[in-house]
Amino acid sequence: MVSEIKVEVIHKETIEPSSPTPHHLKKINLSVFDQFQSEIYTPLLLFYPSTSDEGNIDHKSLFAEKSKLLKRSLSEALTHFYPFAGEFVYNASITCNDHGALFLDAQVNCPISKILEKPDFQVLNQFLPTAIESKQAEAGYILLVQASLFECGGLAIGVSILHKVADASTLSAFIKRWAAIALGSASTTDHVEFGVAASLFPPMDFFSSPQFSIILSNKNCITKRFVFDASKIAALKSKAATTVPNPTRVEVVSALIWKCIIQASRSKLGVIKPSMWCPVVNMRKRSLQGLAENILGNFVWGFAAMAMESEVKFESLVVKLRKGIEQYKEKYPNGVTGEDIFQAIKGSGNLAERDDLETNTCSSWCRLPLYETEFGWGKPSWVSTRSTFKNTIMLMDLSDGEGIEASVTLKEEDMTIIESNEELLAYASLNPTVI
Repeated sequence: MVSEIKVEVIHKETIEPSSPTPHHLKKINLSVFDQFQSEIYTPLLLFYPSTSDEGNIDHKSLFAEKSKLLKRSLSEALTHFYPFAGEFVYNASITCNDHGALFLDAQVNCPISKILEKPDFQVLNQFLPTAIESKQAEAGYILLVQASLFECGGLAIGVSILHKVADASTLSAFIKRWAAIALGSASTTDHVEFGVAASLFPPMDFFSSPQFSIILSNKNCITKRFVFDASKIAALKSKAATTVPNPTRVEVVSALIWKCIIQASRSKLGVIKPSMWCPVVNMRKRSLQGLAENILGNFVWGFAAMAMESEVKFESLVVKLRKGIEQYKEKYPNGVTGEDIFQAIKGSGNLAERDDLETNTCSSWCRLPLYETEFGWGKPSWVSTRSTFKNTIMLMDLSDGEGIEASVTLKEEDMTIIESNEELLAYASLNPTVI
């Protein structure tokens, strides 16, 4: 399938902000939360089906109009999200010099249905404007966008944003503003302010020094898509409710995936190794700082739940996840500070590279309104994100807002075991059609 599908870039253009960035905003310091993030690109894919079934439609002309609208509205959106059009100064700041964002126009030699029938992550890479593992110096831009036209008139919009300047919440806010501008429904009173995080959580010299590095491995890793529909999640929640009151969708899906990863690791190694599950927490809802709700950039941290016993049960893992967040709230009642981050890093080292511990990182994008992204030709039929790094799990809503799609990245030998796990497959479908 990979060799059959070709995505050809037909035009490249730098989109600058519609208005120049004021002089006093020309430099934005990174916060300690920005500094801690890896220098990778966060991917987002939005797929829009053809808006017409008529055979005599000139899809290329329609695509040219859509592309023009996307570029014009992107230019205006960059005026508000001005750091996205700047240049990254390694782990210190963003120079907001209106360098611009890269916009690629591409065409695909198949209908959109061929992609959505059985999504293939190798194929999906072609719809992103840069690789997840790219450095900013290589990609040349903080923000890159690719609009891809399918033979049927369908459209894919691929967005790559440097993680150093935006977490999922900030990316979602940007996409929402961009789409609102395209529709002509953007509020003129909404004010976007960067730099708040750096004033509340100043950068630390330690994170700009050569001694600090986050090693992310993707060697011999593979990513698979598991889909939990609403009825299966309801069954999991019912099962977990015997030990935890009102278990959430994310808790039960996380616990089941975690259990299966532990089983795969132990069956392969033949030994019991402690396993850690590290959910990413949106600090905007867990900080008493008055401006926290509107902080842009990165404002996420995490907590850890640990499984060490010889027999792991789904229900007990849900309990561990619930206790983990409760202990996190007790330890950081006012939110995490830069010093807390420094001490945690200093004390733990690079957890992902430790041989005596298995570390899994889980990021949930559930409840972000990405399926509401309307530029003028309907809402997306599928929204997707993923990681390519070892033991990373990304959770995303299904279009109904009730189910969950899990993008799971593991070593190939672990994935071989996981994808045939009967308990997992009783609740999740392995890469079902999106159509």
